[in-house]
Amino acid sequence: MSKEGTKEIFQLLLESAKRKREEKARLLESLDVREYFEEGSIRIDKRTCEGIDCKLCIEACPTNALYWGYGEVKVTEELCVYCTACVLCCIVDDCIQITRKRPNGGIEEFSTPTETSRLLTDINTIKRVDITKRRFPKLEEYIESLIRIL
Repeated sequence: MSKEGTKEIFQLLLESAKRKREEKARLLESLDVREYFEEGSIRIDKRTCEGIDCKLCIEACPTNALYWGYGEVKVTEELCVYCTACVLCCIVDDCIQITRKRPNGGIEEFSTPTETSRLLTDINTIKRVDITKRRFPKLEEYIESLIRIL
């Protein structure tokens, strides 16, 4: 294959990915859902899924990205916002695997409710520490402000 042929294929792949991102943004906007992650993927292990017996992930999905079709749980990737709801309620560990990329470049991977809870706790801890640092300045600055008041 020539370099020009490779370049054309690469260009087609880039255009396809761009169209998918635009379609996803349009769909999520129509649902009034904000997307928090730049990239992500969701995979359901059909061999371990107990979908016919539970369908909990389908009920938990806030964007209806998961649905029942042809005897198994299916995913509409364009609607998935990688929010953790499906993994949190899944009764089978490692059945649903989610990978997502935050705008700061951090990659998060999880496939069990325990991993998901730990991830959410870590994220909330970081947020709480950041709020505390903004709310309460360094000890020296705080003491100086008290001295000024007195």
